[in-house]
Amino acid sequence: MSWLDRERTIAPPGFNRWLIPPAALAVHLCIGQVYASSVYKTALVEYFDASLTQIGVIFSIAIVMLGLSAATMGTWVDTNGPRKAMFVAALFWSGGFLIGSLGIFSHQLWLVYLGYGFIGGIGLGVGYISPVSTLIKWFPDRPGLATGMAIMGFGGGALIASPISTVLLARYDPNSAAAGWVASGDAVGKLFLTLAVIYLAYMMFGAFTIKVPAAGWKPSGYDPAKAKAKTLVTNNHVSASNAIKTKQFWLVWIALFCNVTAGIGILEQAAPMIQDFFRHSDGTSLVTAIVASGFVGLLSIANMGGRFVWSATSDITGRKNIYMVYLGVGTVLYVLLALIGSSTTALYVILAFIIISFYGGGFSAAPAYLRDLFGTFQVGAIHGRLLTAWSAAGIAGPLIVNAFLDAQGTPGELTAQAYQPALLTMVGLLVVGFIANLLVRPVGPTFHEPDPPRSAAREIIREA
Repeated sequence: MSWLDRERTIAPPGFNRWLIPPAALAVHLCIGQVYASSVYKTALVEYFDASLTQIGVIFSIAIVMLGLSAATMGTWVDTNGPRKAMFVAALFWSGGFLIGSLGIFSHQLWLVYLGYGFIGGIGLGVGYISPVSTLIKWFPDRPGLATGMAIMGFGGGALIASPISTVLLARYDPNSAAAGWVASGDAVGKLFLTLAVIYLAYMMFGAFTIKVPAAGWKPSGYDPAKAKAKTLVTNNHVSASNAIKTKQFWLVWIALFCNVTAGIGILEQAAPMIQDFFRHSDGTSLVTAIVASGFVGLLSIANMGGRFVWSATSDITGRKNIYMVYLGVGTVLYVLLALIGSSTTALYVILAFIIISFYGGGFSAAPAYLRDLFGTFQVGAIHGRLLTAWSAAGIAGPLIVNAFLDAQGTPGELTAQAYQPALLTMVGLLVVGFIANLLVRPVGPTFHEPDPPRSAAREIIREA
């Protein structure tokens, strides 16, 4: 297995760094399928005769394991290199689908929890951080652009998975032409098997085309002194063990947690939510299941575009300022969505689109925010630890929304008013996140490595 070692992935002289983003996207577009889980959520509710909360737990476990695996394996990923990490991620992610399909075919929900949630979630975490930490090393001059390029793929995964899943579910279910059709459990199981094969192939492509820069490499014309002149940006370095001792780390953790919790609640419920917002008094909805699936794809565009556009913009505005936009403007938009979002479908779609673009932007700007505060030394491991905020949000967001909805009525009979308590709860969280981000200041010298340039060089050599 030596062909997976980091030494086999060091780029030769003259290598074009713009060949790296496609390899990163190959992984992130696959694992981003997790955002399309709402497409078959109603089908699993009916198939397992379960509540929204019980099915939502599948998604929550996956996100929890994403954060936990990223936090615990971040140093392993940095040490062993992106190829080995992406290879392992592919096996876990595809294996999760295989075990999840077995749970569906055998009508055992716990196997879906174990497969898609636990095992697939490990693949999510390892697959998420490995391309990001690699791109930061290739683009030290534009860290926001670099992380945006990688992480936009994760946000855009549902853009591909949602329509493909809808088509495959209809193909696998002979009753798909029936009025008010909901996919059968057998169709969802076959979908899982199909995705397992497709994603394994694409993720392996990413794993075998990824490269890391040689020791001492830097892009032509890059001057670290210019980056130092920007607010909060440091040329010093902080280790992962010291980073979690700083208040800056935990303030960013709170800001990310609040931003993610608010957005993830909508994403996890996206397809049924838009149908419920425009439900008639007779129980029918103005929005069909096919249109709702298209809405999930539209939110994926927002998620993907926000990860690239807002993160690239943060190279100009600074990471702290862009987070003020995510959390401050997001608060206003959530209030509008809760109170007047059901007035027209156009207004609802616009509000949801912008909100989810902020959600995506929060993820892509986070690694660059950490690089600004703590330097490049062990930034991948620090990023992994920060993603525990995503784990916590993966529990909090869906639970808040699903618990409120379960208390309000029966799935398929809910209205826009049933969502107001959950949405206004998110408003309060965004305010907390706004205050936390406002308090972020540069990291004091107490936490810096004693000889930053030499320490950083040693780390680069060790990793290379």
